[in-house]
Amino acid sequence: MIFLRFLVFLTFPLLLVACGVSQPATPVQTESQSTATPAATPEPPTSTPTSSPTPSASPTPTVAATDTPTTTPTPEPTLPPFPPTISLEPQLNLSTPIVYLTHANDGSNRIFVVETAGRVRIISAGELLPTPFLDISNLVESGGSEQGLLSMAFAPGYDESGVFYVNYTSRAGDGDTVIARYHVSDDPNIADPDSGQIVLTIDQPARNHNGGQIQFGPDGYLYVGTGDGGSAGDPWDNAENRYALLGKMLRLDVKGRETYDIPIENPFPDGESAAPEVWAYGLRNPWRFSFDRATGDLYIGDVGQGSWEEVDFQSAASRGGEDYGWNTMEGAHCYQPAQNCETSGSVPPIFDYDHSQGCSITGGYVYRGADFPALAGTYLFGDYCSGRIWGLRQDASGNWQSALLLASGINISSFGEDEAGELYVLDLQGQIYRVIGQ
Repeated sequence: MIFLRFLVFLTFPLLLVACGVSQPATPVQTESQSTATPAATPEPPTSTPTSSPTPSASPTPTVAATDTPTTTPTPEPTLPPFPPTISLEPQLNLSTPIVYLTHANDGSNRIFVVETAGRVRIISAGELLPTPFLDISNLVESGGSEQGLLSMAFAPGYDESGVFYVNYTSRAGDGDTVIARYHVSDDPNIADPDSGQIVLTIDQPARNHNGGQIQFGPDGYLYVGTGDGGSAGDPWDNAENRYALLGKMLRLDVKGRETYDIPIENPFPDGESAAPEVWAYGLRNPWRFSFDRATGDLYIGDVGQGSWEEVDFQSAASRGGEDYGWNTMEGAHCYQPAQNCETSGSVPPIFDYDHSQGCSITGGYVYRGADFPALAGTYLFGDYCSGRIWGLRQDASGNWQSALLLASGINISSFGEDEAGELYVLDLQGQIYRVIGQ
């Protein structure tokens, strides 16, 4: 899955891409062309934590009621007409592969941009600061597809604690996924690279489908999206194996913990019927997900195999445990077997599109900014290959409305949200765009 136009000068091709697409933006080598035999190790990986700083096999939940932040979602306002009209306004070009943009929610209005090579850069008052906020390129393996420093998440109350987390592919081991905690230094624009503490390590049997995003939910817990382990078709059946940590959405309590504990509200906290870290399963490669900052609802952009890309949805009222269907289902369609598959118990996507429209979904955000009221309540997401951007919104009757909003012509590696709720689109090559509503 190497994007051909980057072969001369990029070694990180963004391993999100699904199979068999003829798309107008960028020629790709698809998964179906790379006849994916399972990677070197034939036995199914346990995908359990492999680093020493992990909970015991049967963790005892210790979350007190006061440990869980309480939030009161803002009532949904009257929604504007749908669909809205959008355009993209160029901001800065970092001229290096970028895959994530976020903020610290500390009142500084700074924007933090993640470079796959292992650096985090700061944009302050529209200017790129010369010194990286964090540089752990010595720890990060970014040479393979879908590898690198993939995302970061600032802990709630960062303005007091100075604690944040990163998700990266480790040079140690064999490309393992690492979740690590870091602290800011005395300089608010520079983190302490020696403060790193590994929270969780997950063995990866292949170099693609690493997932890569981490984000704190409105409940104060850390959510981790993990891919199914790579190759094609989930040959190790990780996504539907509830004891594996791959092909999942994990939920961890990291506040005040040396590594992490299991939230007592997790659907399988005792570990008897699933790994206790599991919040939801049946995902192929949830490259980007987000919480609606007004309602707390969770949106997941899950990259498909050879035919369908999908958006999965979880209401803020959910108690977890959803099965999103992979690899029995691809989108809302049977994958294995190709017909008459058993779908009972799985949650269908709220939207899917076939590979005439693109080949690799990039999940986005529900717009909750103030600058463009016409976008209010609309979930914006796109496709890496075709550059198309869609809008998705639930109407007053609970039905999902969808519309193609823009053919951007760029390789969309991620969407991003600043402290004010304004949205951005990232081109893998380094260009940052702001979403403009009309």
